[in-house]
Amino acid sequence: MCLALGLMVAWAAIPVAAQTVSPQGTCIEATLLAKANAGDAAAQVLVGDSYAAGKSVAQDYVQAAAWYRKAAEKGDAGGQIHLAALYRDGGKHFPRDMVQAAAWYRKAAEQGDAGAQGILGVLYSMGQGVPHDDVEAYYWLDLAASVPGPNQEKYAANRQMIGTHITADELEAVKDRVAQWKAAHPR
Repeated sequence: MCLALGLMVAWAAIPVAAQTVSPQGTCIEATLLAKANAGDAAAQVLVGDSYAAGKSVAQDYVQAAAWYRKAAEKGDAGGQIHLAALYRDGGKHFPRDMVQAAAWYRKAAEQGDAGAQGILGVLYSMGQGVPHDDVEAYYWLDLAASVPGPNQEKYAANRQMIGTHITADELEAVKDRVAQWKAAHPR
């Protein structure tokens, strides 16, 4: 029997390929793992979270990334953001890669995720994983700042700071881009 996430599971009933056991003998709950293996993106992110946090299994960033990638490649913004954060921060046996982080944040940002937009704006402002580009930074921060949420003021403040580094013509052009994006992506 496997005690997994508070549930008792008949271990012998789970095919060996579906058993995910850490050296400590704990495992990911069979129903969650079955959903993830069947392609459910939300379940894949949760399995990735278990590996990233070392919750119910040994911490393993490589396995976390593999599960996040499954969801991310389906276009799931949550998977994209989790994978981006893993690349941004790196971890034990998982190298930091700012180019990959920026690429995955961009995919989530293009879907309208304000958090990914804000982070992508900061990456452009610092030239991390992408070329330093204050116009791009302003663009992504402006989109992020237009969404109500706990970080809205921070995105607006960052946008204003970046705005001091771009010309009036660049500002006008980026505002046109933002208006076009918002018209094509109503929230």
